[in-house]
Amino acid sequence: MATHAHLAAKLLRDAATFFKNVGTQNLPLKEQMDDNASVYEQVADLVENDPSGVLDLEEEGNTPKEEPKEEPKE
Repeated sequence: MATHAHLAAKLLRDAATFFKNVGTQNLPLKEQMDDNASVYEQVADLVENDPSGVLDLEEEGNTPKEEPKEEPKE
């Protein structure tokens, strides 16, 4: 029996294949489509290997959190 995570990973990999096919058929878009495919494959790996993993992103803007900067010591 497949889990939701397995289904999600399969859908992500299928989308990656779609992007690769579009890039193959449209050379001016190939680099961008290959980049998209790579992201989808990486997320599929995350979902398969750690389905309840957490990303450390800020809620607003979804940018990675910066480490607090230390004040210079005098």
